[in-house]
Amino acid sequence: MRFGYTLLTEQAGPRELVGHASAAERAGFDFEVISDHHSPWLDSQGHAPYAWSVLGAVAQVTDRVELATFVTCPTMRYHPAVVAQKAATVQLLSDGRFLLGLGAGENLNEHIVGHGWPPVNVRHEMLGEAVRIIRSMFDGGYTNFSGEHYRVDSAKLWDLPPVRPAIGVAVSGEQSVRRFAPVADAMIAVQPQPQLCRGWDAQRADAGEEPSRKIAQLPVCWDDDTTAAVDRAHEQFRWFGSGWKVNAELPGTAAFAGATQFVTKDDVAAAIPCGSDVERVVKSAQPFWEAGFTDLALVQIGGQHQDEFFDAASRNLLPALREAAPRN
Repeated sequence: MRFGYTLLTEQAGPRELVGHASAAERAGFDFEVISDHHSPWLDSQGHAPYAWSVLGAVAQVTDRVELATFVTCPTMRYHPAVVAQKAATVQLLSDGRFLLGLGAGENLNEHIVGHGWPPVNVRHEMLGEAVRIIRSMFDGGYTNFSGEHYRVDSAKLWDLPPVRPAIGVAVSGEQSVRRFAPVADAMIAVQPQPQLCRGWDAQRADAGEEPSRKIAQLPVCWDDDTTAAVDRAHEQFRWFGSGWKVNAELPGTAAFAGATQFVTKDDVAAAIPCGSDVERVVKSAQPFWEAGFTDLALVQIGGQHQDEFFDAASRNLLPALREAAPRN
């Protein structure tokens, strides 16, 4: 299993994120993913820089790690033809180290353009068309498309990378697995559900495709002071336990604050490894590789608390995870 680091745009500014990316590579992480948000989940997080500008800078301060969006929504804030152009450019800047992670999005970020928030089945239709457009543009030449949700008129990537970016798609259930497994290069999810991995591989097999990578994410709050870690995780990350069916629908930070007002510190401590117990992190990661995931990105909660995490990752956390996890 490969272990990555999450550049969480909701908890740090752009310069800080670029510094974190360089430090994470030095600490020994295998890959780095970045969130793509217009708004933080909670006011206490306090940041939301433009992920694609950050990625351009990160590509220049790293040499080895794979980079990925986790995830970009190519349906409302961004037209899919523009996403294809951005992804191709980052692939060139990173010398072929980029994976384009896509998802159906959250109301939190997409409502800002004033087009409302469609139901989930329509969002999946939109994402399906978007993936078709992006894949076509990665093929080179001119793309013309007329669908239910998008039109594309003679779009072409004039700076086309020699190696096309891989495409990952975020899924949460049978419907999205069935739709996207045959057309994506990787699966993205946040829950260690074996049925997602089995269903993904089964759908790919039915389409004549090989099994693919399966990428997940695990929040941790590393701190020598366990009480401080729990406090910070509760302040900034208590929204995480609501699940994506809820999180995708809420429109702003006030809604997330209201929806999580009864989440206690004990609830957070039970769900997120808090403190400096390496074994607790390993035990929290274990369900992901047992479910069939191949890649796991860690989120260190708290933008000002990254240095101690990088030190711990280099010294004992990454070695312990790699010792416990199966090799891909």
